[in-house]
Amino acid sequence: MKEFIKVLRRFVPPYKKYLQMNVVFNILSAIFNVFSFVLIMPILEILFKVDNKVYTYMEWTFDPASGEWFKTVGAALTNNFYWYINNLIETHGGSFALIAIGLGMIVIVLLKVLTMYLAFYTMIPIRTGVVRDIRNSINRKITELPLGFFSEERKGDIIARVSGDVNEIETSIMSSLDMLFKNPIMITIYLAAMLIISWQLTLFVLILLPVAGYVMGQVGKALKKKSLLGQSQWGALMSRIEETLSGLRVIKAFNAEKKIRQGFEAAGEEFRHTTNRIYRRQQLAHPASEFLGTATIVVILWYGGTLILGNNSPIDASTFIYYLVLFYSIINPAKDLSKATYAIQKGLASVERVDKILAAETNIKSPASPRPIAFGEAIQYNDVWFKYGSEWVLKGINLNVVKGKTIALVGQSGSGKSTLVDLLPRFYDVDKGSITVDGIDVREASLHELRELMGNVNQEAILFNDTFFNNIAFGVSSATPAEVEEAARIANAHDFILASEHGYQTNIGDRGCKLSGGQRQRISIARAILKNPPILILDEATSALDTESERLVQEALENLMRNRTIIVIAHRLSTIRNADEICVLHEGSIVERGRHADLLLANGYYKRLCEMQKF
Repeated sequence: MKEFIKVLRRFVPPYKKYLQMNVVFNILSAIFNVFSFVLIMPILEILFKVDNKVYTYMEWTFDPASGEWFKTVGAALTNNFYWYINNLIETHGGSFALIAIGLGMIVIVLLKVLTMYLAFYTMIPIRTGVVRDIRNSINRKITELPLGFFSEERKGDIIARVSGDVNEIETSIMSSLDMLFKNPIMITIYLAAMLIISWQLTLFVLILLPVAGYVMGQVGKALKKKSLLGQSQWGALMSRIEETLSGLRVIKAFNAEKKIRQGFEAAGEEFRHTTNRIYRRQQLAHPASEFLGTATIVVILWYGGTLILGNNSPIDASTFIYYLVLFYSIINPAKDLSKATYAIQKGLASVERVDKILAAETNIKSPASPRPIAFGEAIQYNDVWFKYGSEWVLKGINLNVVKGKTIALVGQSGSGKSTLVDLLPRFYDVDKGSITVDGIDVREASLHELRELMGNVNQEAILFNDTFFNNIAFGVSSATPAEVEEAARIANAHDFILASEHGYQTNIGDRGCKLSGGQRQRISIARAILKNPPILILDEATSALDTESERLVQEALENLMRNRTIIVIAHRLSTIRNADEICVLHEGSIVERGRHADLLLANGYYKRLCEMQKF
């Protein structure tokens, strides 16, 4: 329960007003419920002649200084209530008195259900608001976390946490809030009324209920462990689905459908087995609480009945029946409370999984007092070292990128080319050394200002399930239709955009699936052109295209590269012949650097790479 209180302290404070109103209405509802039961006693004692006592009006005074004022007021109210009912019977008859009591019950029950509804009404904004806030917090955190976090986490599992786990929090914890706040209030008020009627009988309840609560709590702890396992298995299932959708082409090409189905079905059966155990244990709450409640009623009935039959009871028969009605009214709130406790234990497992995202460290952030940054002279890598795990990926890199120059990075896969350019916009931070722009360490600048200096065109065009216009204007909120169209023209994309069904408002599908590879790249280039960055990072954008598409994309790239500083990762060495400097990376170090012709004459690593490509 401590974990649950922590969850409330984190997410409920913005809705404190609604929570306070909910508590007030729940208290009123419980009080009206108690008073509706009180009317059972005069029906038994007077209308059906269970009690033949004669009542006279009793004067009473309110004296807070007196230690017995509470008993005095209670006795006077009870006596005068019976006196009034007696007068009704004598003056108007028993039938009229019965109607009067019935109308009184209707009014009290109306007030009870009205306050009960208002309690539920004020709980709804808390439930929906907290779930919305959790989703927003997760989404905000995902956009803040460094890329390194996602290289260690499965995308499907992250999606499962955002969808399945948040839904579980809503259905398990948030849906239990009403029961959790209402039922303890009802139980407390009912117990208070029972204590007033007979503390001896209530002692049995106070002894037995904690024992029952302990038993239910032990089962709830086991439920949380199983729920945590179940949510983890659900995340694994989502990961398999995500991998299947991403790799469907390869799966079909290698006739691996059966293998994928078998793996998914095995994981699904494991999840089903765990879910069965969770639900079976969860459904134990209702019968267990009902059995314990019935056992308690039997004990109270035996004890109270023995006292009454032996004429040793502090209460009479009708009051004892009222007492039993009150206690029986505790059973349903106790059942609901046990169900809520079970559900909360199940939901806390999802909170724990969501917290793995919310509590993840965001180590790449803007400094508290960032230095203004602008690119006017050069970018410098100063003895840069970097590693993802225990192995160094970059070792002592020194590189000077002068404004207006084109620097090409070449080397075999895994040599550190992509890592080298990822350090510049601070997708990762260097472990040793520094990277400066005009002498300012990139770690001292605002992330927003630093990344505003750069544009990226990757080998795989990253597009979104949106229109041509919104994909080109992505990140440039103030872009006008004329500016977007001009960027598309420069990128050789305007003609095929106009030929589409709705022009610039045509949706291009998930990741641009409705477009060819060359068209996707030209949209990506148009996006970079519209941003108009002084520094351009290119991950060879033409390596996977046919000849015609490559010509159009290369022409668009040449338009984009004019008057900019370029850092290009080259896979096709023929595309970087005119680079101002070519840096050859091997196992994380720059082993050669120079212009194309000079490197060929050096007869070293670069020449061997060129010959391998010719072969």
